[in-house]
Amino acid sequence: TLGNWDTSKAILMSDANFPEWQADVDASKLVYPLEYKFILINKKSNKIVAWENNPNRYIANPQIGNNETLAIGDRYVYFDLPAWKGAGVAIPIFSLRSEGSFGVGDFGDLRRMIDWAVLTGQRVIQILPINDTTINHTWTDSYPYNSISIYAFHPQYVDVRALPPLKVKKMRDEFEAKRKELNALSQIDYEAVNNTKRAYLRQLYKEQGKDTLATEAYKTFYKENEHWLRPYAAFSYLRDLNGTADFRAWSTHAVYNAEEVAELTTGKAADEIAFYCYVQYLLHVQLLEAGRYAREKGVVIKGDIPIGISRNSVEAWVEPHYFNMNGQAGAPPDAFSVNGQNWGFPTYNWDAMAADGYQWWIRRFSKMAEYFDAYRIDHVLGFFRIWEIPLHSVHGLLGQFSPAMPMTPEEIEGYGLYFRKDFFTRPYIAEGMLDTLFGRHADEVRTIYLNRLGDGTYEMKPEFDTQRKVEAHFSGRTDSDSLCIRDGLYTLISNVLCVPDRKVPGTYHPRISAQNDFLYQTLSWNDKEAFNRLYNDYFYSRHDQFWYDEAMKKLPALTGATRMLVCAEDLGMVPTCVPWVMNDLRILTLEIQSMSKNPDYEFGHLEENPYRSVATISTHDMATLRGWWDEDAERTQRFYNYILQKDGDAPHPMPGWLCEEVVARHLFCPSMLCLLSLQDWLSMDDQLRYPDADFERINVPANPRHYWRYRMHLTIEQLMEQRDFNEKVSTLIKRSGR
Repeated sequence: TLGNWDTSKAILMSDANFPEWQADVDASKLVYPLEYKFILINKKSNKIVAWENNPNRYIANPQIGNNETLAIGDRYVYFDLPAWKGAGVAIPIFSLRSEGSFGVGDFGDLRRMIDWAVLTGQRVIQILPINDTTINHTWTDSYPYNSISIYAFHPQYVDVRALPPLKVKKMRDEFEAKRKELNALSQIDYEAVNNTKRAYLRQLYKEQGKDTLATEAYKTFYKENEHWLRPYAAFSYLRDLNGTADFRAWSTHAVYNAEEVAELTTGKAADEIAFYCYVQYLLHVQLLEAGRYAREKGVVIKGDIPIGISRNSVEAWVEPHYFNMNGQAGAPPDAFSVNGQNWGFPTYNWDAMAADGYQWWIRRFSKMAEYFDAYRIDHVLGFFRIWEIPLHSVHGLLGQFSPAMPMTPEEIEGYGLYFRKDFFTRPYIAEGMLDTLFGRHADEVRTIYLNRLGDGTYEMKPEFDTQRKVEAHFSGRTDSDSLCIRDGLYTLISNVLCVPDRKVPGTYHPRISAQNDFLYQTLSWNDKEAFNRLYNDYFYSRHDQFWYDEAMKKLPALTGATRMLVCAEDLGMVPTCVPWVMNDLRILTLEIQSMSKNPDYEFGHLEENPYRSVATISTHDMATLRGWWDEDAERTQRFYNYILQKDGDAPHPMPGWLCEEVVARHLFCPSMLCLLSLQDWLSMDDQLRYPDADFERINVPANPRHYWRYRMHLTIEQLMEQRDFNEKVSTLIKRSGR
């Protein structure tokens, strides 16, 4: 029945329930005891690729009764094959540029980028989030991680070339002229691009929108996506009607009511609201087609799932019970930002999400699986614990991990540190600090912003006692003197040793990076030692099992919800338990040589990268390889001498031959995937790369108002024509076994 070791008679198993394979066998035709093996067959050639390289599997006599089914679960299959490895490119869709782009990359350009990947032997294209971020209708909406919907795509990604032409020739000519003007720009003009594309889409909707909405394809799309599409369209309409995405300030519908929204979408505003559904349908069709094309070509598109949502978003409006609106998500201080990062997102109410089996996340992941075959979990540490910052803070220093186990005063004193509540939790402002921080502005600060206390110290005046109050006071003032005073006041306010827990009165968390601040320096040597013991235990030991359990409550249900390959951004202040979870759930880690995860190394050792990982040189939050090379000459010199094993002085700027060596080393590492930014691929060619490395940077995390506008400096068509360069990429990939 199983073929009697004749491979031509082997039973092919079905992968309909991937990643499980299964086959049904008529038990009455089997003779026991039974021995069997799994083999791997190439379905195209019908040839055997490999046999299991282990002893035969064995079934004695299972004693199956009449009308009974025996389910045999063979958990693992082992084939003696080289580990599969692939190479790819990382680039935001908005950064793509083709001859026919509309000043910003679109889903049609993604298809063209797939062609370049195929030409050079790359198997993966990694993108940034593509959700709609339209909050203010200004360039500040260029930040792709602050979306108004976890489902809706940004209208800027519509490929106008794939749409029916406008009927009015004059308008066609005007839009074409504007398209050429915008596409000639070296960087994205976010506002001009989106205003023009929006006008184009409105005109197209006016001409043929009703015909599209009457099609069976559109009706099917609407029915399958109505649960998010109707609220999103209504939200978009109300945002523009009220001039703000802050639904709390709307004149009507400030509180979501499904029945009222249903009436709104079928009433006088029905046509206006349907426009947003129409645009989402166009985007859906185009991305679905790009995804199909990628699969046909053997290319994986890897999407990106942001860790947070905007507090002015559809989800915050419709499902507020899933979020904690009285806090802000961010990240503790790291290599990107010494003051931590404050993203402004509300944090998740995990208890509410757990109550329905994390359906909110499962629906989100399932929607992504329609278009992508792999995805990146942004800031996976947020599933273990999130850095929660109070609303009155601008910086991230006064945050605390949530969930976490705060310390009682008795626990703190158990480390040998006498607990003084006011001294530890109120900003400590001494005379000498003011001159150090403010220089010639010290007297002004003493007079305007501080009250002098009897012991020679100061306190913040009530009107300036939070960072948000200070921020509001200096709003619109960008001169260097004002910024100096503002930032100094921020520092004073965060100069504490402990932060009170937000939920349990009388318990505390050590303030992150407190050792770098003034108050810590006033402690005695013994108190410093005690605080350091407390600090290290709290941040690096106390929560290991606790956070492991938290992650394992959430992540298995989410990673198992789809057949997509799961990758994670696991950078920053990584708890010891994170690798445990990543390994248990087969999640690919992110390995960046310049950000070693081994505390004994300044730079990562590529040969030690785990197989189940993504190797890269730089991310969108970092300088490119060439940019990093010139950031810190002394560090670069150590990398040149000790990692690259080269004598003499490191050359500046970084020449193409040296970039090529760094790229090659990454390609030859053990990581399953090596995904390099387009900028780092191009860095290998002195003639092809852009002269100014700083121009190629996508984001600066330390600047919360960064303008995301990077574009390829050459078109995809021009890139396809670079025969020598493309052969170099292809050859490197082949030689590395990818």
